[in-house]
Amino acid sequence: MKVNLFVSRDIKEPRADIHTNELTDNISKAISILESDESSEMIAVKKGSDIALLQFSEIYMFRVEDKQVKVYTQNEEYLIKKPLYQVEDSLNNDFVRISKTTIVNLKRIERVAPSLKGMMFIELKNGLKDNISRKYLPDFKNALDL
Repeated sequence: MKVNLFVSRDIKEPRADIHTNELTDNISKAISILESDESSEMIAVKKGSDIALLQFSEIYMFRVEDKQVKVYTQNEEYLIKKPLYQVEDSLNNDFVRISKTTIVNLKRIERVAPSLKGMMFIELKNGLKDNISRKYLPDFKNALDL
């Protein structure tokens, strides 16, 4: 899909025009997101040459791997060009950083358990696992009201 963005100071209200030969699920989802007030609760990601718009509620984890920020959902993996600290600034209170390289969605946690050397282990509902480092543990506990 080809995406064109035009920025103009003359436009009073943002608008989006979509030209397509068929109404797909992704186009329907994009229309729904653009028409709702939830646009601040979404993020653009890439998978290959495709661009997808994900709602925050769909995201399980952001993790830096091989110098790239990967975005994990229930069954998919995407990339995002922004560095992790910029992603963190755009997220809502459902997300918390658990290490230098990982941010998780608190609503997608399956379990938390003690790990080695004062760290905690986290498992998400989609099976992803990671460690909560000691540095970020107080913020994590605070986010969970512990």
